[in-house]
Amino acid sequence: MTFWTLFSRAIRLRCPFCGVGKPFTGLLRMHRHCGHCELEFEREEGYFLGSIYFNYGLTALLVTAVYLPLRWFELVSRLPLMIVTFSFALLFPIWFFRYARCLWMAMDHFFDPRTPVK
Repeated sequence: MTFWTLFSRAIRLRCPFCGVGKPFTGLLRMHRHCGHCELEFEREEGYFLGSIYFNYGLTALLVTAVYLPLRWFELVSRLPLMIVTFSFALLFPIWFFRYARCLWMAMDHFFDPRTPVK
């Protein structure tokens, strides 16, 4: 399976194997396996710990990319900029949580593909 197929499935929040099933039942709760192909989403205990790196990395990158230039060139005063970036750093990871997990599953499936156990 190609990288772009898996990436597309991840950003659409779909199963990395079939592309049809939805991994999430709500904002933060996941199904144990795909409702379409029966692929088990969590391979082992602590499997999604790696998705935290995606979430933290993108949050830190975005905050740094916005904060430093705006502060360096003094385009925005310090207090409003800190409030906005702090709020973003708190809220963005909650929103991006599902995408980080799906990206992690897609990356894992790209490097170590597996098939559903039926």
